[in-house]
Amino acid sequence: MWRNSVTAAFLMLATVMPASNALADTSSDLSDVCPNPIRMADTGIRGMGPLKEAFGPFSEAFQEHTGLELEMYSLSNRTAAGNALQYDEVELVFAGPSEFVLFERKVDDGVDILFDIKRPHYGSTFLVKADSDIRSMEDLKGKHVALKDVGSTSGHIIPSMMMVEAGLDPKKDVDITMAGDAFVQALINGDVDAMGGGNDDADQIRNELDPDGDYRVIAESDPLPGDPVVIRGDVASECKTRLQQTLKDNKDALWQALITTERNKEKFLNRDSELGFSLTADDYDVIEEAYKAADIDL
Repeated sequence: MWRNSVTAAFLMLATVMPASNALADTSSDLSDVCPNPIRMADTGIRGMGPLKEAFGPFSEAFQEHTGLELEMYSLSNRTAAGNALQYDEVELVFAGPSEFVLFERKVDDGVDILFDIKRPHYGSTFLVKADSDIRSMEDLKGKHVALKDVGSTSGHIIPSMMMVEAGLDPKKDVDITMAGDAFVQALINGDVDAMGGGNDDADQIRNELDPDGDYRVIAESDPLPGDPVVIRGDVASECKTRLQQTLKDNKDALWQALITTERNKEKFLNRDSELGFSLTADDYDVIEEAYKAADIDL
């Protein structure tokens, strides 16, 4: 709603101004319409040091193109991120699909998607060793399965939904270990019968961690919506509209700055990922449906 109304007003203004001047106004200093500094957190990074290391080049490019200082804000988990949005401690959060659904429910003024990280190959995979007798999701009944972190979209929520869709009760029919980052090694070591995690995790096992091993994919999810970068719902509409347009106008430079650091290069620079501006709240309905199907509380 805010995007449509303010964009319409801007287009009316552009009709009485030269196009070049209108563009310059939206791509220079936004400190007259946006908070400055504008505060940003990432739900996947703990500690100010790692946060600044991951987003240093991006924050410099952000300030260059918007005139706004990007101030890092350290968080411990997604609940803390929701609280920070609720109590006006941050304006922006780099989030995951699950966090977006949580924020929509928990933040009184809601959140909007400023931009997103498009990940066309983002989804979940169930992987077993090739000599396993497990050939389908149904065969997981009574087996030991490693998942990633509690609340992880591709490493917990979607795999749980996939088990439910296969007629299994994840709480009764399957022995699940939430193994964190060790879940990939658990399958390689033979500590579990199967692993449910992100497509990239399955690829990492076969291509990097155990390239001489022999594995079989028993199921893959449909592609999932990418990671949203959300902005607090009560931030001024003019700020959101002009900021989004400025970022869109400079998306190539911002993307290159984002993937300069080792952490973001590893996380985002794979299989056609890019900065996007097309995802809406409706694209994340599948995530909320997955929570309900798997009977997992947000």
